[in-house]
Amino acid sequence: MSTPNAIRKVAIVGYNRIPFARANTAYAEVGNQEMMTAALNGLIDKYDLKGQLLGEVAGGAVIKHTYDNNLIRECVMKTTLDPATPACDLQQACDTGIESAIYIANKIALGQIESGIAGGVDSISDMPIAVSEKLRKILLNARKAKSLGEKIKLFLKLRPKDLTPLVPRNEESQTGLSMGGHTEITAKHYKISREDQDNLALKSHLNMAKAYDEGFFDDMITPFNGLEKDNNLRKDGTIEKLAKLNPAFDKVNGTLTAGNSTPLTDGASCILLASEEWAKERGLPVLAYITFAEVAAIEYVKNQQNLLLAPLFAASKMLEKAGLTLQDFDYYEIHEAFAAQVLATLKIWESPELSTAIGLKKALGTIDREKLNVKGSSLAAAHPFAATGGRIIGVMAKLLNEKGSGRGFISICAAGGQGITMIIEK
Repeated sequence: MSTPNAIRKVAIVGYNRIPFARANTAYAEVGNQEMMTAALNGLIDKYDLKGQLLGEVAGGAVIKHTYDNNLIRECVMKTTLDPATPACDLQQACDTGIESAIYIANKIALGQIESGIAGGVDSISDMPIAVSEKLRKILLNARKAKSLGEKIKLFLKLRPKDLTPLVPRNEESQTGLSMGGHTEITAKHYKISREDQDNLALKSHLNMAKAYDEGFFDDMITPFNGLEKDNNLRKDGTIEKLAKLNPAFDKVNGTLTAGNSTPLTDGASCILLASEEWAKERGLPVLAYITFAEVAAIEYVKNQQNLLLAPLFAASKMLEKAGLTLQDFDYYEIHEAFAAQVLATLKIWESPELSTAIGLKKALGTIDREKLNVKGSSLAAAHPFAATGGRIIGVMAKLLNEKGSGRGFISICAAGGQGITMIIEK
């Protein structure tokens, strides 16, 4: 154990996920608990953790049933870990997985625990369905009614419209706009062309297809429910096919399509974090280290183009603390919620005028785009909200481990105008 107040290095020791699946396809009949448990058990088997007591498991889901209120603990109890391993749920929209990694990493750094697992899961196929507010209140009051007559009197107040089921809506409650609707505004505001968006999307698919062919993902994915690879990946994609797709959000003047936007997705991922001592005792290699992370938020109700641009502020703060520039990295992983969001981020970084206008101290400059999302990212793999962080951290850790040294930059945007950046080093 470390001495009090000594900050320890946090090692990424392992990674695992199940293949990601478009909603209502391969995982249509399973839910969060089944997927997260499968991802965890794959990690446990791979790193010989059966029966072991870990410091903690943290993760969560953006979309949950009421019976998932203690989701990660329930999943741990269904794995082969020592059942005394504690667990907790976290949720920060699309940042959930990476925020869970920060939570576990901080506990390791402070000496509170020696090891832990961070992860995330989401099922769009198994989406919870609610009832109308009027029906909900009548059902609650009916439970307190003292006679059948009182119950009947309550139910007679219902109208056909009150029986219409309610499903979660993919929109920002502050604006009523979907994430895609906001990103259409971003694309127009920053003049991001349809051609550039399609080219970035195509490159994501081609990079991931090549990575699969080269075996990069062989030790990263546990087959699940008949699926062995991400089923959103299109190996036969072309710029011509992408150009034929109709706009998905602004049907008349839009540039965002199903091809340059991530689809609704099911999936789960997790990473194993530990102190160097814990890893050494078990003969596990240190793949890389988490060294810095920053969380930020941005106003997006008045300035609706801002929704997914909070990582700009997280990056500036993080790099200043780390004493690094944006150019000091061997690899960049920028979550591709939408091609337009990635391109807007890059454009602002490159422009002193745009950086000043959005409120940054300075422009961070240009990156080498050949180092960006080199194994494909969310446009190819797709995006089960809470699972994306674990996928990206795992890819970055493996890239750096294979290289033998280096530094990686991660950026993930999220609903609610939030975002996280992270530095991983080898």
